Amino acid sequence: MSNRAYEEELLAAIYDDDNPDGPDHDYFRARARKLSATQIADLGCGTGILTATMAGPGRIVVGIDPSAAMLERAAARPEGDKVEWRRGTSELIETDSSDLIVMSGNVAMHILGDAWTATLRDISRGLRENGVLAFEARNPLAQAWQKWNTPAQTRDTAVGRLREATTTSAPDELGIITMDSVYEFLDADEVVDVSQRLQFRTFATLRDDLGAAGLRVSDVWRNWDRIPFTGSADEPLMIIEAVSADEPRT
Repeated sequence: MSNRAYEEELLAAIYDDDNPDGPDHDYFRARARKLSATQIADLGCGTGILTATMAGPGRIVVGIDPSAAMLERAAARPEGDKVEWRRGTSELIETDSSDLIVMSGNVAMHILGDAWTATLRDISRGLRENGVLAFEARNPLAQAWQKWNTPAQTRDTAVGRLREATTTSAPDELGIITMDSVYEFLDADEVVDVSQRLQFRTFATLRDDLGAAGLRVSDVWRNWDRIPFTGSADEPLMIIEAVSADEPRT
């Protein structure tokens, strides 16, 4: 899951502006409350903008991310001292440790190949009885990668003026795209080139991957208001919840 793009301090500095608190975070917080979760793991937590808000009395929250730059900002935020921050990947999830494991944003899409298989196995191992994995993914039929192509534009950020442009490839036979971005931090006189690979998996693929790891899809929604996902091309988002395959169906 390591992504050198997020090791860049300048990109870490603008992460919260590009990924603000919103209905997605509300969803995960509400899920934690409904589960009465006392132990939560946020995998790919980034700067901890969601993670820190899930911390509270009687609750252990762990934020895991491979980026030192991200975790440094996470630890410095309000409530950051109430979270245990771990640098690394899913192997840092302890066995039978979590009532809720979260992968927000595009975290799941960044994890490819054998790493994806290992991640799901680690999550399956880490869930307690009645524990839930909640994550989001993009429906490939909606072709979101086309909207991610953006010409050069300039905006103000927390670290000054930024000119950025992004181009994306069409997906290959596995649904993997390459997204190339150029970030020109004009006031800092720094240019950061970022190339990322993300995988657009169909719901059927995700269901099968989860099943191979000993997990079963319990719910899938099309939006944060918990409207059921039907699989049509006008539903760009999939919000998936999964439980241990050994858990009884309700």
